[in-house]
Amino acid sequence: MLNRPTGAGKVSVGVLVALLLVLPLPAGAHNGPPFPIIENKKVGSCIVALWTHPDVGTGAFYVFVEPVPGATLPDDLRIKIGVQPVTGRLPETFYEAERVKSRGPVQYNAVAEFDRQELWRVHLVIQSSQGGGEATAQVEVTPPGFGRWDLLLYLLPFLIVAFLWFHGISRMKRRKNARLRDGAEMAIAAQTAGHAKRSN
Repeated sequence: MLNRPTGAGKVSVGVLVALLLVLPLPAGAHNGPPFPIIENKKVGSCIVALWTHPDVGTGAFYVFVEPVPGATLPDDLRIKIGVQPVTGRLPETFYEAERVKSRGPVQYNAVAEFDRQELWRVHLVIQSSQGGGEATAQVEVTPPGFGRWDLLLYLLPFLIVAFLWFHGISRMKRRKNARLRDGAEMAIAAQTAGHAKRSN
């Protein structure tokens, strides 16, 4: 039973723990959801957060903007994202961010081109009639993921857990049914033996 695992059960749990520790951690690369590189930073008259998904080829940037306390966002707000290799081998290139509809904070999205896996400087520029500001960060651009296969890779540990859980439940049911069947057979055998003794 699951509450008293056998040696094989302990090995399975050990393998599962090892898989959970190894599979979700791709070595030296980011092939997952966007992550923040700037958070809750005052830039001009705004509080901004910058998230990115920096793949070689096309990298995505997501800028979330809120007004500073007691102010409102200007209607003419413009946001640009500049990128440049930290080595300086290429000049800085700017990409205009476009506002998108969102239910939460005001959001601007931009797409930048990355030609090589390396460390890049990210330059966030905000401009408006109320003034502007800048912020910088660095991010490591990584090879693109496996597209729709990414989801399967991230779900794999959970699928393994679900499989082992269902496998354990089915084994418990089989063992329980076997015990009930053995008990019924023993009761029938005892009853038959009792009838035989009485008939003798």
